[in-house]
Amino acid sequence: MNNSKKIIVTGGAGYIGSHTVIELLSQGYHVTSMDNFSNSSPDVYRRIEAITNQLPETATVDLADKKACLEAFAKHRNAFAVIHFAAFKSVPESVASPIEYYRNNVNSLLNVMEAATEAGIRNIIFSSSCSVYGNINQLPVNENTPFSKAASPYAYTKVIGERILEDYCQIHPEAKGISLRYFNPVGAHPSGLIGELPLDRPNNLVPVITQTAIGKRNQMEIFGFDYPTRDGTCIRDYIHVCDIAAAHVAAIEVQLEQVNYDVINLGSGQGVSVLEAISAFEKVSGKKVNYLRSPRRPGDVEAIYSDSSKAGKILNWTTRYNLEDMMKTAWQWEQNLNNK
Repeated sequence: MNNSKKIIVTGGAGYIGSHTVIELLSQGYHVTSMDNFSNSSPDVYRRIEAITNQLPETATVDLADKKACLEAFAKHRNAFAVIHFAAFKSVPESVASPIEYYRNNVNSLLNVMEAATEAGIRNIIFSSSCSVYGNINQLPVNENTPFSKAASPYAYTKVIGERILEDYCQIHPEAKGISLRYFNPVGAHPSGLIGELPLDRPNNLVPVITQTAIGKRNQMEIFGFDYPTRDGTCIRDYIHVCDIAAAHVAAIEVQLEQVNYDVINLGSGQGVSVLEAISAFEKVSGKKVNYLRSPRRPGDVEAIYSDSSKAGKILNWTTRYNLEDMMKTAWQWEQNLNNK
């Protein structure tokens, strides 16, 4: 096999990971997905096969287990790159269980990097987050915007992860690392066959909206109506998950020419409030969303959206889906789940 086309995706059965696996397969890459299904299901692989007519190679492994991680990577020596998604990702859960988040997210990254080194894998793409910026006074944020204090343990695991990768690349000049700072991935694959499906109750806004609209929830909560924003609710930069997936393929393709280490924002560049997101969903679905006004939630950032011009220059990447597309595909996915 041509190892320049072989990619390891950790957390490949997860939300962003699975969409990236689809994009990689469609671009002719050979993919090995490593996952322990802590927040996903093996059924995702069947859905990937239904969309692509290809089944990725898979390995069931807990990457926070160093021995298991080293053994899994040893079977894939000299693969071109590893894309590291596997991590816990709930802000409120991290506030409630910080030690669990530090142990899982930091240890799994350290293990993956050590395993990749031993397996001769030189290129690493790290799944980071806009949460690294914290509460920012000047918007939009670009890659040079100074961090404020991380608002949650989840966010700080991403700060730590970026620093680990940067330090690693400094002492391994043959290695190349990219930290991709996602803003808020939403939506689902246009086929309606795959989308966001947390095993527990979701904390992310869009699946909460769709579950409320379809009747799985009687109502949803909006946490905080007293933020100093245009309608009092938090503002985020929502980006379609397929746009995020496409950026990963672009990142792989530039790693041959890329500098030793870099960070790149991935966002739409548009700030959208919680109420505006609900309104967009109601417009495309024709459904009214019942919501409850609740107090602010610990760990939530007030407002953040991206300057993603660097992604355009370095990755030759731009978004293809608008907010209504995001809501339309998320709703199609929710309806398909309900009709199973």
